[in-house]
Amino acid sequence: MKNFSKTLITLFVLHSGFVTAQSKHFITGGTIEFEKTQNMFAILKKKVTPTHMDYQTTYENYQKSEQQFITYKSTLIFNATSSLFTPEPGKSLPWYYWAPIAEQLNTIYSDFGNQNTTVQKVFYERTYIIKDSLRKIKWKLTDETRKIAGYNCRRANGLILDSVYVVAFYAEDIHVPGGPESFNGLPGMILGVVLPHENINWYATKVTLDGVDEKKLVPPKKGTPATYKQYYQVLWDTQSRYGDVGRYYIMGFYF
Repeated sequence: MKNFSKTLITLFVLHSGFVTAQSKHFITGGTIEFEKTQNMFAILKKKVTPTHMDYQTTYENYQKSEQQFITYKSTLIFNATSSLFTPEPGKSLPWYYWAPIAEQLNTIYSDFGNQNTTVQKVFYERTYIIKDSLRKIKWKLTDETRKIAGYNCRRANGLILDSVYVVAFYAEDIHVPGGPESFNGLPGMILGVVLPHENINWYATKVTLDGVDEKKLVPPKKGTPATYKQYYQVLWDTQSRYGDVGRYYIMGFYF
């Protein structure tokens, strides 16, 4: 009788595992709402450099009159092979408090099947359309986890643009290798991104699985055609003359 009971328990456990495996499915389409938050005190302090000490007064005035954290909203729609990241207009700051890294200047279409991207970038009064390969990020997976927008996410540490350290949290249940902005390349959708040294983060606030209007999931078209290399040259030609602050702006526009 005891052996019979053990057999029943074993069969039950095996059956339960089979049912769980059958019921688990990967998500390959939907809409994700993101919030981008930036620490403006830290961002504007970086504009105070040995060659631009005049920004010290501007930085101090901002601390007295403006809020430390600013949040912008954006939307990512996706299917199994592509995604479209669209930013929403946010708080408009006076030019003397402005920094491109703290803005949302990019509309990004990612084609994961063909490993290429179409990015609409706003550079002051100009708009560029960059068609190039998906941005490469060197990822290292970890065992750390956290829950974001109702999904269990695993942490990965990465390096982007050779020197920018990034922390990402991706949901394996959303089986698409995308994320906000140009973040990609993990075995699941990225729902959280932190740039610790740039004082910026993106977190998903809502995931909706009600299908995608394929007519909207198309690359942006308006802008002057360019590659990332050509766009960087434009940035260098126009911004490098401003020294440390110019290079900080180049990184913000290029990102």
